[in-house]
Amino acid sequence: MSGLVLLIFLAVLVALDVPIAVALAILALSAFWAAQGFDALVTSAVTLFSASTNFPLLAIPLFILAGTIMNTAGITRRLVALASALVGFVRGGLAMVNVAASLFFAEISGSAVADVAALGSVLMPAMEKRGYPKEFAAAVTSSSASLAIIIPPSIPMILYAVMADASVVQLFVAGILPGLLGGGLMMGLCALYARRHGFPVEQAFDLCRLWAATRDAGWALLLPVIILGGIFTGTVTATEAAGLAVVAALFVGAIYRELSLRAILLGARDGVVQTAVVMLLIATSALLGEYLTEARIPQTLAAAITGFTSDPWVVLALLNLLFLVLGCFLHGAAAIILVVPIVMPIVRAVGIDPVHFGLVVTLNIAIGQQTPPVASVLMTACSIAKADIWAVTRWNLPFIGVLLLVLLLVTYVPAIPLALVELIYR
Repeated sequence: MSGLVLLIFLAVLVALDVPIAVALAILALSAFWAAQGFDALVTSAVTLFSASTNFPLLAIPLFILAGTIMNTAGITRRLVALASALVGFVRGGLAMVNVAASLFFAEISGSAVADVAALGSVLMPAMEKRGYPKEFAAAVTSSSASLAIIIPPSIPMILYAVMADASVVQLFVAGILPGLLGGGLMMGLCALYARRHGFPVEQAFDLCRLWAATRDAGWALLLPVIILGGIFTGTVTATEAAGLAVVAALFVGAIYRELSLRAILLGARDGVVQTAVVMLLIATSALLGEYLTEARIPQTLAAAITGFTSDPWVVLALLNLLFLVLGCFLHGAAAIILVVPIVMPIVRAVGIDPVHFGLVVTLNIAIGQQTPPVASVLMTACSIAKADIWAVTRWNLPFIGVLLLVLLLVTYVPAIPLALVELIYR
């Protein structure tokens, strides 16, 4: 069964609203049966099980749970207060607080959906109360939340590392500069919006207030130091750091005495559900990937593209276009799991660094979270704000432009993602 036939069948199944994981399983089993007969299906269960028991994937539910504990233990509220004391004194400062709070929260949750759910319920009502349009509040919350998958730790980076056999730690390090760059540009955009639309100025800068907020958030600020410090020094793996994040969040929550057992249980349940969805996708994509490998479809595609061009910059442009289109229609995890194993032979053949390409993929996923019709993070923000998605998208377009600019810089100036990696690990 050719790759084109498989692609057509997949498109038909998705159009019929068949879940992607189920569609992948149907395709893989049908392809094996057509090519090798019924006996080829005997080992399918082993392939499904082996693919979904990859140790690094355990980090996903643990980071989600850590983010939930942060929110219920008052950690999120203290980080927001600190961000407000730092940048809230300028015009449009509350919008900048939103971005700054996402930068803090991103260092623990690794999930843009968790970020927008945690911060959106706190910041969007506050922004609306201060006179910001709710559509703008939803736009800045949604876009800044996507920084959570660029700044380490990042769940999409973990998935990419598993699919591409790349270093999770080096991917995390590579995400630091692009994430900070994106955050800075979004704050600048908020300042432009504030001048144009006359957004309010918050409280004047007060050193005593900043000191009080820093002291109150002191324990919370230890979380990223513990987590990222453990990863970057090699003391713990990324998966072990996820478990450490849960323990540290529980410890800090106990100090603040605001832990809610019910919220923790709900967070654990949500983490299990999200992990189950991702694991099923990974298992079924591995089954299809096994068939594709045996049929040498990725290698054939790689040979065709490298026969057309061996210029890595052209290949990156083509792959960017592919991921940007797919991001409009597929969840980020599905896009990574479906496409990365197929395109990695091309990436390696033209000499693109897998860590560099991992940042390119991650930024494409971040943009896909903001572009309808799928736009999982944008949908979550609109749901919390009770705002129309197309009205929010009009405000959101310049923020998407910021993400596109960062994508272009990361794609064609590899030093931006790789400088720290080269300094520390190579």
